[in-house]
Amino acid sequence: MKRDPKNRCILVLDEDQDTLDLLMEPLRWEGYDVRGFTSPQIASEALNYLRPQLVIIDPDFSENDGVAFLESLIPTLQTIPVMITSSDVTTEKITQYLDLGATDFISSPFVPLEFLARVRTQLRVRDMQEELLETNQKLQNLVEIDDLTGLFNMRSLYQKLEFEIERSKRFSRPVTVVMMDMDRFKSVNDGHDHLFGSYILSEVGKIIRSSTRTVDIPARYGGDEFLIVLSETPLSGIEFFCERLRKRVEDMVFAQGKDAIRLTLSIGFATIDHNENVQPKELVRRADMALYEAKRQGRNRVMAYQIDHDRLHTGGRTLEKSAVISLFDKKRKTA
Repeated sequence: MKRDPKNRCILVLDEDQDTLDLLMEPLRWEGYDVRGFTSPQIASEALNYLRPQLVIIDPDFSENDGVAFLESLIPTLQTIPVMITSSDVTTEKITQYLDLGATDFISSPFVPLEFLARVRTQLRVRDMQEELLETNQKLQNLVEIDDLTGLFNMRSLYQKLEFEIERSKRFSRPVTVVMMDMDRFKSVNDGHDHLFGSYILSEVGKIIRSSTRTVDIPARYGGDEFLIVLSETPLSGIEFFCERLRKRVEDMVFAQGKDAIRLTLSIGFATIDHNENVQPKELVRRADMALYEAKRQGRNRVMAYQIDHDRLHTGGRTLEKSAVISLFDKKRKTA
């Protein structure tokens, strides 16, 4: 798809104003959004708020030391192409510029039509790189995201939780696992069709997504069960978060067509601080036990993990029978 040149920001850097104008003129013919700079300081500041699609630089820029400037510039540009224009066309110099990371070189003075063709080529390459990155991100989402709820699935959750626990130790902050289970969800499938059940799970996913921060890790690990990893949240904040989430589901009327129902949510959570040497599997097990206790005490409530929960359960929620623990074991064996 052809892109509007007005939306293409191109930075041109040359210490000589007359040369700068000559470089910018053909670009303006094409309608590009061209920004020219003769000062390295101003150019560096501009790069803090501009995101150009191409940078064109004369090696004499930056007090005749454009090579050093180029060397410091390229690592910060990532996928932005850099074109060199210079009257020094020795093989040694051209090789030096390209080895530093420049994507093209054109000798000066240049033929404007050739110059513009090279610019278009660099922009096409950049577009293809962006499209490739977008495609890779979409593929990553297909692997990591549950398409029904928009939450993470269990494929990547183990590694994410392990990372958060290590980060909590490094920065001396707590990490929490919250586990949730829809109460009596079987009645939905018994009294309604499965499409209505899918609709409810999708709506719960929306509630969870709108309740979590970008730093949190909300996931669906199967059926009507959900897990959220909360980082850097004190106990009072966790209790408030869980209770608000429980109340939002309780107050929701799930309605689609002729079907309508109210449902509740049971929640269990477990928290560790940076001083505890607890593995991801154990943290999830604790949250699982707290969830089981919330169910045992009548559902539609929030329970924090207590060590007594391990002694209270009667085998209906054993470690071996917990779906999430089984998945974690599988991920550990294949990691």
